[in-house]
Amino acid sequence: MSRIGKQPVSIPAGVEVKNENNLITVKGPKGELSRQFSKELGIEIAEGVINVTRPSDDKRHRSLHGLTRTLIHNMVEGVTNGYSKTLEIEGVGYRAAKSGTKVTLNLGFSHPVVIEETDTIKLDVPQPNKIIISGIDKQAVGQFAAEVREKRPPEPYKGKGIRYAGEHIIRKEGKAGKGKK
Repeated sequence: MSRIGKQPVSIPAGVEVKNENNLITVKGPKGELSRQFSKELGIEIAEGVINVTRPSDDKRHRSLHGLTRTLIHNMVEGVTNGYSKTLEIEGVGYRAAKSGTKVTLNLGFSHPVVIEETDTIKLDVPQPNKIIISGIDKQAVGQFAAEVREKRPPEPYKGKGIRYAGEHIIRKEGKAGKGKK
């Protein structure tokens, strides 16, 4: 039995969950998410918890069991608390500035890079070297953060670029110069 899949997902107060032929709709204080899951699995909502069951011990059913439970848990967590990722900008002259729904990044290119908020993703720039990406969909927040980081990934020699908060960059030593004779 899947250790994660058999754990029930508790539904907090203020969150409404509907199941229509394994189309799960979760509505909470931060918004609404819905997702279609495999019809092979059983999803039951009862007494403030969601249980996911599988019909057999096939490899496919075992792998879908834990995945489905985790995705439902992430949906419930997203509409109650939301998700956020923090990016740090490192480098001389590298900075971010927000104006309206757009964030302008100066990353050492000849032109500024402009990224824009979407209806589900919100951007915040508390400091010129910090960007906070937040939203209710965990996958969308992570994908957007990865796309912003891709604009100037951290390089290993000086460590300049955009990195996740707390990310450790393995530094390399520079080129060894020729010794004097």
